[in-house]
Order: sequence, then structure tokens, then C-alpha cells
Amino acid sequence: MSEAEHKIRVDVETAYLDEQSEPREARYVFSYTITIRNEGQVPARLLGRHWVITDANGKVEEVRGDGVVGEQPYLKPGQGFRYSSGAVIETPVGSMQGSYQMLGDDGAHFDAPILPFRLAMPGIVQ
Repeated sequence: MSEAEHKIRVDVETAYLDEQSEPREARYVFSYTITIRNEGQVPARLLGRHWVITDANGKVEEVRGDGVVGEQPYLKPGQGFRYSSGAVIETPVGSMQGSYQMLGDDGAHFDAPILPFRLAMPGIVQ
């Protein structure tokens, strides 16, 4: 199996949700929109997700689950899937990273890494 056969690209956009956040109660709400694209040569299904969410205090929350937003998207080469979800942390700045667990049509199980990205309230510089 070559790298080119299994290649999932993950792009992330984040937003701070001011109307849902309560800074006085250490509640900071963020949305994130993920675009997953199969840039490999083998069709693959997203079976599960693993997130590591870290706030500025070093508190780590791990989230594992089946699929994303109740779906297990099947991506043929060149196809993409986009969804939005959210995270709540106790500080105005944090980060998320993780991986998607994939199953290729060739029977190979592989992980699609989600590189670290920042959650940051506007105006906060760290």
C-alpha cells in the first residue's frame, strides 16, 4: 500500500460564538467547520473520530465516537464532505486536534490526522 492510495485532507475553519458564551462563568463556545476530502486513490468511509481538546489551563478533554454529526460519510476519490460542530472550553483560547478512523474499500484501516488548530476569542493574543 502506498501513501497515495490513502490520503484524506482535513481543512478547518473556526468561529467564536459570542451569543452562546458566558465568560463570567468560564464558558467559551466555538464552532468549527470541517471539510474532509479524499485525495487518495481508494474510496473510503469515515468510521469514527477522536478529538483532543485542550484549554489554556492545560485541561484536556478527549472525545471519541462513531462517524461525524451522526453520519459515516463515504468518500470516493476527489469527493468531499463538510460539516459543522462545536466545542465548549473554560478559557478564551484553546486548541483541538485528533484523527478520523477510516476504512478503505481495499480493506485497509487507516487514520486521517487532524492537525492542531486554535480556538480563540477575538481580541485575545497569546
